[in-house]
Amino acid sequence: MASLLKRINSPDDLKRLETEELPLLAEEMREFIVDSVARTGGHLASSLGAVEIAIALHYVFHTPRDKIIWDVGHQAYAHKILTGRREVFHTLRQFGGISGFPKPSESEYDAFGVGHSSTSISAAVGMASARDLKGEDYKVVAVIGDGSMTAGLAFEGLNQAGHLKKDIIVVLNDNEMSISKNVGALSSFLSRKITGRFATRIKKEIEGFIRSIPRIGDTLANFAKKAEDSLITLFTPGMLFEGLGFHYIGPLDGHDINTLISTFRDISDLRGPVLIHVLTRKGKGYPPAEENPSVFHGVGPFDVRTGSPKKASKPTYTGIFSKTLVEIAERNPKVVAITAAMPEGTGLSRFAERFPERFFDVGIAEQHAITFAAGLAKEGFIPVCAIYSTFLQRAYDEVVHDVCMQNLPVVIAMDRAGIVGQDGPTHHGLFDISYLRHIPNMTVLAPKDEDELRHLLFSSVEYRCPVALRYPRGVCVGVDVSSPLRFIQRGKGEVLRTGRDIAILALGTMVYPALDAAERLKESGIDAGVVNARFVKPLDRELILSIASNTPNILTVEENVVQGGFGSAIGELLEEHGIRCNIKRIGIPDRFVEHGSQDELRSIYGLDSTGIERAVRFMLEGDERKEAVC
Repeated sequence: MASLLKRINSPDDLKRLETEELPLLAEEMREFIVDSVARTGGHLASSLGAVEIAIALHYVFHTPRDKIIWDVGHQAYAHKILTGRREVFHTLRQFGGISGFPKPSESEYDAFGVGHSSTSISAAVGMASARDLKGEDYKVVAVIGDGSMTAGLAFEGLNQAGHLKKDIIVVLNDNEMSISKNVGALSSFLSRKITGRFATRIKKEIEGFIRSIPRIGDTLANFAKKAEDSLITLFTPGMLFEGLGFHYIGPLDGHDINTLISTFRDISDLRGPVLIHVLTRKGKGYPPAEENPSVFHGVGPFDVRTGSPKKASKPTYTGIFSKTLVEIAERNPKVVAITAAMPEGTGLSRFAERFPERFFDVGIAEQHAITFAAGLAKEGFIPVCAIYSTFLQRAYDEVVHDVCMQNLPVVIAMDRAGIVGQDGPTHHGLFDISYLRHIPNMTVLAPKDEDELRHLLFSSVEYRCPVALRYPRGVCVGVDVSSPLRFIQRGKGEVLRTGRDIAILALGTMVYPALDAAERLKESGIDAGVVNARFVKPLDRELILSIASNTPNILTVEENVVQGGFGSAIGELLEEHGIRCNIKRIGIPDRFVEHGSQDELRSIYGLDSTGIERAVRFMLEGDERKEAVC
């Protein structure tokens, strides 16, 4: 590590540096971030692009008294390093280490917890309003990427900020990307730029000419100065933000620290909402990330010299989904695909290449994605809307009101369902079963492996009703996927193993661990059956009721919160039919799950073969010390 960065343990240390030293500090920080993320994995490209912004903000403002809210948090690694976490940065996203996102419980410099996009402006308006109600005086700054500006929530915040005239500062970090290349009219509007250098040169030449005019030069120059501000606004995105009540400044070079510092200082006395538009390059300073920013948005450990991943890539559930959807669309011209700014992340980039006219990227706008899908479905198409489980939460009302209430054939492919790993509590998909299964007309299902994912995706398109298909993040089980696509009857599970002592009803990722547990239990004389439930809604009522009538013990296993989940559905079914048996549910308890590897977290919460075996033994042997998480 170079010398300057070693001296920075807080923003106070940063302020002791001369401004001439800051560009070198930025270089050192980029090198440090690349070396660290190469070992731990993380969100690299976005953070590399925001290094100068973080330095300038902490150099000018008095954090933590002044509040800086980082939208999403992908761009906040430099912020973490500057605020006392350099020495523990090697633990980034590791179990027991620091979070990959701003987290108030981790540091007083993290003004607001973030993870999902487009929340920063609304939070900033709320904090500024609280400041004024308390009669206090501090700055509130929201740093938001142009990709996040495609979400309606961002504009709801802008609208209220302009209406209330609150003193807030919005830094628009414009790199023309969210995760993938930005889409939509707003992105095109933001791309109408006049570089700071060009605008400054023209302004100086015109001002010099006008002032040279005898007697009236100074008067005309003052008038022209006012007109110049309006002209720059007209030819840049400032027109939009000025119309919302903001004082617009920019666009500025987001990698010119001196310009950023002088601008942040100059606006300190401005009253009302201010928006500073800065232009940055995603992946700045690391050539592989500059060339492929989408690939380096979120990465696992990689070789710094080449940028290549350290682990050999294996088939993933996302990849199987991607190939299968293209195969289905080849057969059915009514199938269309929708993503919310994540064609690579959801695997839909393959579909987009094959069927560009049937592919739609709506930007970071999950609510719009679902209602847009409903509109397509109403007119006879079958939309497959690929959205991470955690992000689907943002479109709950649209799922209820626009899809299920009208019983439209929209297939929601919920990638990253269950425990996702190092991204932590903002990204775990642990609530979808509970918030979807109670909606009328909805079908909720989960495959046990990659081959079943293929068949269930094919079947979901054929069901002609609202469907939520959940599947996990990560590599596949490793089964053969060469069989022809086949239809699986809606609401039908399968018995994988019979057992007289206990029946383990497992869903999705929990099926194979349940089979492993049953094998080990057999060695000690416990005969455990295993059922691949497949469907949360509708349940295979006939199968489950038969098992419950003939088996004294039932254990349900799911990678979801137990409240209102798959196990709750089983309990409700048995109660409805007056069947009494010893039933236990294991899943995620009533808490937000921390960050760590998927294997670590599944082990902690009893969602592996050892945990399932332990839960069975507790049920049958009553050992309090072996109770599973439930």
